[in-house]
Amino acid sequence: MTSDTLITKETITTFFKDLQDRICGALEEADGEGHAQTYRFREDTWERPGGGGGRSRTLSDANVIEKGGVGFSAVYGEATDATLRSLNLTEPAEFYATGVSIVLHPRSPMVPIIHMNVRYFEMSSGHCWFGGGIDLTPHYVLNEDARWFHQTLKTVCDRHDASYYPKFKTWADDYFYIPHRQETRGIGGIFFDYLKPADSSDKAELFAFVQDVGNAFAPIYTHFMHQNRNLQYGEPERTWQLLRRGRYVEFNLVWDRGTKFGLETNGRTESILMSMPPQANWIYDYHPEPGSREEETLRLLRKGVDWV
Repeated sequence: MTSDTLITKETITTFFKDLQDRICGALEEADGEGHAQTYRFREDTWERPGGGGGRSRTLSDANVIEKGGVGFSAVYGEATDATLRSLNLTEPAEFYATGVSIVLHPRSPMVPIIHMNVRYFEMSSGHCWFGGGIDLTPHYVLNEDARWFHQTLKTVCDRHDASYYPKFKTWADDYFYIPHRQETRGIGGIFFDYLKPADSSDKAELFAFVQDVGNAFAPIYTHFMHQNRNLQYGEPERTWQLLRRGRYVEFNLVWDRGTKFGLETNGRTESILMSMPPQANWIYDYHPEPGSREEETLRLLRKGVDWV
């Protein structure tokens, strides 16, 4: 895509719809590899009462993925007062928002949880911006896997701007943080928001970056699916997995801005909350055994770990 190509909300929406298709296909192929039973995503199309709609695709009780959602949406309408205040706008305005959002909860505690979101927001006042990112939440943090994941994201970022990875990595550390637990949700990744283009050429460059982030998702997660799906685990690892899922729920319901935005703008509740795991657990005042893999994982769930 050349820098002088006109990037419209229709162009971006078309890319996001195609991205959803390609990611679902790649996940279905990886999940079914080596198994007679191949599972397919279920699709629900929906309309937002205020304008627009989307396609929610879910996969449940598959070979690798216990529950996963790959959602596309393109919604529009009157901006809420909260949105107008956040943009320092005093006059009513309409918004258009489109994007792809993904959360995958694997069956095995040896395969990590992953989240991705890429999005575009446009106001009738003329404001527009991109946001998104990818972050990984391993149940057990393995240094080699964490380094590979972050190096892959750094390579994507460096193709566009050498400042992106350190800046967006720090942003992810700060965003995916659970203050009441004083721990990060996982090992982070990259997170960015309010990337506002200065002109049409800059918009094309920002869109190219967002495209590369979106296109990186399937190769990243299918790598972990192939590599970790057959690792052995038992009841202790499953118990730990359910506790880590509990932390995931706490972040999404208490701190995640995307969840709050979706509910505030009358988004489809089932689609917004499809990021919830199929099962989670909480044990009162739980402390892992000293020297255990669980304790080591908790030690690494902090901001500022240099993985590359």
